[in-house]
Amino acid sequence: MGATPAKSPLAPAGFPDLPEIGGVEFAIAEAGVRYQGRPDVMLACLAKGTAIAGAFTQSSTRSAAVLDCQSKVGGDNSQGAAIIVNSGNANAFTGRHGLDSVNAVTQAVAQAVGVPEGRVFSASTGVIGEALPHDKINDKLTEMADSLSPGAIEQAAGAIMTTDTFAKGAGTVIDIDGQKLRIAGFAKGSGMIAPDMATMLAYIFTDAAIDQSELQNMVSVLNAATFNCITVDSDTSTSDTLLVAATGASGIRVSENNVGFMEGLRQVMLDLAHQVVRDGEGATKFIEVSVTGAASDEDARVHALSVANSPLVKTAVAGEDPNWGRVVMAIGKSGARADRDTLSIRFGDIIVASDGWVSPDYDEEAAAAYMKNQELQIHVDLGLGGGTSRVWTCDLTHGYIEINADYRS
Repeated sequence: MGATPAKSPLAPAGFPDLPEIGGVEFAIAEAGVRYQGRPDVMLACLAKGTAIAGAFTQSSTRSAAVLDCQSKVGGDNSQGAAIIVNSGNANAFTGRHGLDSVNAVTQAVAQAVGVPEGRVFSASTGVIGEALPHDKINDKLTEMADSLSPGAIEQAAGAIMTTDTFAKGAGTVIDIDGQKLRIAGFAKGSGMIAPDMATMLAYIFTDAAIDQSELQNMVSVLNAATFNCITVDSDTSTSDTLLVAATGASGIRVSENNVGFMEGLRQVMLDLAHQVVRDGEGATKFIEVSVTGAASDEDARVHALSVANSPLVKTAVAGEDPNWGRVVMAIGKSGARADRDTLSIRFGDIIVASDGWVSPDYDEEAAAAYMKNQELQIHVDLGLGGGTSRVWTCDLTHGYIEINADYRS
């Protein structure tokens, strides 16, 4: 791959100070899977009793690691568990060799850390179509097993990056009847971002005690409004994996009926999802697209994604051009119900179009000035019903082409 691009201008000031989660430890290694001179493998070990839930890409060409994880989620949690992730090679579209590599790695991890192979969850991210040199990973497992630490979450986040320009972490501490529950997680993702069930790679941990079936319900519900509402380039990865692990170390039991815990988990998931967009390849603008007045919520989502994925809308934003005609185009082509004569569009607080025509109060200079902001809102009201949706995206710049044109070189 080419040189690492400069840090995104939309990046946070730094990696957050995350709470340590009882029952989980992390380690990293430089295995040289593809990258040289940087960590490229992450290992997380989880205590006995940890419940694990997940969401995964629905791509028809999903990787062997995704298929393996899908088959293991929901299994017996009486034993410990482990998560092993490498960057640089996606181990996708590699035929039977893909499954052979997954089996080799998960068996070796199981032996190194003393957990059943059925409780080892693997993931790979990077170039598609190249055999994974899994021996390089396995050769580092003893080293990683000996260096596990509950405080190494930032290093773990850095080890799974590919074209990311910063490590992405989020966490919170929740008060439940005077007792503290902790949630912390990290994600990677920068390009090939249009999640269909999950997003790139994301791992979230909590010390709450939760039944696996309830945790799975929580993840499925919250995923729909967080990771599944972002897009960088409309391309769904072969490797999208989201895992949420509840270790139970706090001894505090919660369920999906606990509003405080659900909100805390939602905030962490949304924070990570937004960070992925902020690190979109070549991105200079963070964009929220909101749609109201649609015939249904599903129609609203179709319209919102049509706007968010439009290259013409995204390049107009990159050029700081308030070209609302491109938003009209994106709504019209989406396939969901729309009526030209009830449509209105707003950039931030500026009404640019209403009732099927440019607004009589539209101020081009004010709109152009608004487009210079790093964070933008595009709002569309269809005037047809009560359907709503919000999605998040970024602009499309020359930087995206430069990063992806030499991705394998």
